[in-house]
Order: sequence, then C-alpha cells, then structure tokens
Amino acid sequence: MDSTEDLDYPQIIFQYSNGFLVSKVMFTACELGVFDLLLQSGRPLSLDVIAARLGTSIMGMERLLDACVGLKLLAVELRREGAFYRNTEISNIYLTKSSPKSQYHIMMYYSNTVYLCWHYLTDAVREGRNQYERAFGISSKDLFGAMYRSEEEMLKFLAGQNSIWSICGRDVLTAFDLSPFTQIYDLGGGGGALAQECVFLYPNCTVTIYDLPKVVQVAKERLVPPEERRIAFHEGDFFKDSIPEADLYILSKILHDWDDEKCRQLLAEVYKACRPGGGVLLVESLLSEDRSGPVETQLYSLNMLVQTEGKERTAVEYSELLGAAGFREVQVRRTGKLYDAVLGRK
Repeated sequence: MDSTEDLDYPQIIFQYSNGFLVSKVMFTACELGVFDLLLQSGRPLSLDVIAARLGTSIMGMERLLDACVGLKLLAVELRREGAFYRNTEISNIYLTKSSPKSQYHIMMYYSNTVYLCWHYLTDAVREGRNQYERAFGISSKDLFGAMYRSEEEMLKFLAGQNSIWSICGRDVLTAFDLSPFTQIYDLGGGGGALAQECVFLYPNCTVTIYDLPKVVQVAKERLVPPEERRIAFHEGDFFKDSIPEADLYILSKILHDWDDEKCRQLLAEVYKACRPGGGVLLVESLLSEDRSGPVETQLYSLNMLVQTEGKERTAVEYSELLGAAGFREVQVRRTGKLYDAVLGRK
C-alpha cells in the first residue's frame, strides 16, 4: 500500500501554515515570564494571579495560557475557583531562565532578530543574499558588524549560542576522543560555553577563545567565570590576523556562515598554524548526501541565506573543504542530535 494513502494532506498543510504561530506562542510566553513565574511560585496559579503579576490583560493571558496547554508547555487543573496552570517538565527544563539547560536566550534571539529577517525570505530567495538591510536598515557588508550592531544584540546572540551548547556541547565534543590534544583554540568561540564544556570533559587541556575584541570583552566580563584558569582569550579577526600554533582548532558553527571561497581561505590558514599530528574539529549540522534532510538542517540553511553569507553542507562537502586545505584522515560522526562532528588531521 502506498504510504501516502494514510496522510491527511489538508491537515499537514494547516500544521505547516500554523508553524510560525506555534513558535510565537512559545516566544511570547518566555518573554512575558510565564514559565519563570510558575517555576518560582512552586504551585499552580490561577489566570487572574498570573495576569496580575505579569501586568497583562486577563483576556489575552487566558488565550496564551490555553495555547500553551495545547502545546504541552503548560498543564491545567480545573477547580471550583477556576483554572490553575503549572509548567510541564519540558518548560521547567528548557524555557525557564534559571535552568542550566535553558533555551530562553536563543528563543529571544529568534523572536526579536531571526523572525525579522525571515519576513524577507522571498526577497532572499530572489536575490540570493541576506536581509539585514531590509530588516534593520543597516549594511551587511561587514557581516558580524551587522549581527553585533549593538552590545545588547551581541550579548543576546552570545547568550543564545551558549544555551545551545548547554544541551549539545557534550555530544559534539565526545564524538571523538580529544584527549590527545592539549592546546586547543576555539575559533569564533563567542560566549565560551563550548570551551567550558571542553575543559570539563578533558581536564588536561587548555582552550583559548579566539574572537573579535568586543566579543572577547563581553565573554571575559559576563559569560566565562574568572576562576576558570584553563580558558584563555585571544582578540583578533581570523580572516585578517594570524592564527597561533595549537594542537587542535575547533570551528563550531563557523563555516556555515561563509561561502566556499571564504571557508577554503580560513581552513588554509588553520592548516598552516596547526602542529603536525594536530587537527581541526568542525561542528556543524550536516545535510544528508542526497539533501533530503534532516528538515531542521534544511531550515537552518535557509536561515543562513537570510542572515549570513553561507549555507549548511553535507559531510562530503566539508570533507572536500578540509582536503583542499591539506587535512587528511577526515572522519565524520553523526551524533543523532542537532549538530554533528567532522575531524581532520594534519
């Protein structure tokens, strides 16, 4: 029997059409502090109490809470006094600010920045370029100048990336045994969450976060604990400045920002700096070789179109980029999660 016979095509189309509504419900509940309030209360709260404490209308909050119940982000208990709401486990773990695995910051980045770029997806597809100028009225000739257009926006982005590594960092850093590499450079290491996970997993290593001066300053002052002595910092632009010698270079979600020419340029410089026997670890979301999935990676690639100069790639494409720079013994590990690992050796 053709498997398509069981598909409810109108329902699928409706679900796809409503996808942005679903995410906006979650983003709005996060921004208003619904999940944080319910966690802090330690008990279910009524609609009136939630609306009063968060300073919203009762009518609007009721609809938002009911939508969250439908999405399994909240649970509701009907009492004689009315409806009482509480967080579900998934919300306590991922949507409250205080959770170690909180995704709050990346939610806010998507809601306030990514969404505005996606509004111009049609233009991005027509033109083949990112949409910062339309979305924010600023030039994107300096890509990260546009992305880091204010300290607030930069902090939002860095905190969002840190939240991703709080749940994905261990998977990519243990995809290969990195213990032989003792001096590591995390190129474009941003807020430092991956570096912190690395020194936790491999206590004998040191990690240097190499990033733009203003990123390093924020990471030092606000994101990386000052007592962590195994993490150092290096200010620079790896497309313009020299890359110091090391055993291993981590490029996590770096190459997907750039076209093939820029990737080859960067990897060639990394190869020159790398010690013999050392390597480079790419952390990226890998497309299948026939480009039929995963759907998350296909969507990420569209996001690269509206926000950057790059794209998501297949394992073979990354292997070819590494090979062109001189790296050999390229190995690929699919983690089964959002991000995968590719290791090349010199």
